[in-house]
Amino acid sequence: MPKRPYEPCIPTRGTKVPAHHDWIHEVKHDGFRLIVARDADRVRLFTRNGHDWTDRHPLIVETSHRIRAKHFVLDGEAVLLGVDGTSDFDGLMSRQSDDEVQLYAFDILALDGDDLRKLPLHLRKTNLQRLLARRADGIHLAPFEQGEIGPDLFKAACDMMLEGLVSKRRDSHYRAERRRTGSKAKIPSIQRWHG
Repeated sequence: MPKRPYEPCIPTRGTKVPAHHDWIHEVKHDGFRLIVARDADRVRLFTRNGHDWTDRHPLIVETSHRIRAKHFVLDGEAVLLGVDGTSDFDGLMSRQSDDEVQLYAFDILALDGDDLRKLPLHLRKTNLQRLLARRADGIHLAPFEQGEIGPDLFKAACDMMLEGLVSKRRDSHYRAERRRTGSKAKIPSIQRWHG
């Protein structure tokens, strides 16, 4: 397995949350971006900058081994949940609870030897839902909604004091570069996501 098998898509700032049926909206968790790669019995966790954090988050590694598929690559956010059920970034940064850190997976890049990055997002989401259908503690499907609801979801995220909202075109392909096919709205600012 290469050191870092896939480069993540990176968000840039935008000006508003899309309100159109061609968009998928996800809650932005306050954590660290991780690529989780499983190749048979080997699981590796890579940060956005390519650092190997496999030894840092054992729950994510253990859960990856319990997923039926033997070969997959997930993109998600490593999150430590606080007592209120929201992301606890300070706790995550302290590293005192590394064994409790979970992954909220929002994309799947490869499955059983197939590179899925050229598939439209909505089909990758379908594959991800199937892979994680038997909900395993440690890796969760990041909740998402589709359509004109984006601005209302962003307002709700603001009201709940969450980090933000990520909106992506449902037909977008996964590319490891900044592009204008999605938006990342952080509270109180708005950013663009390209993928």
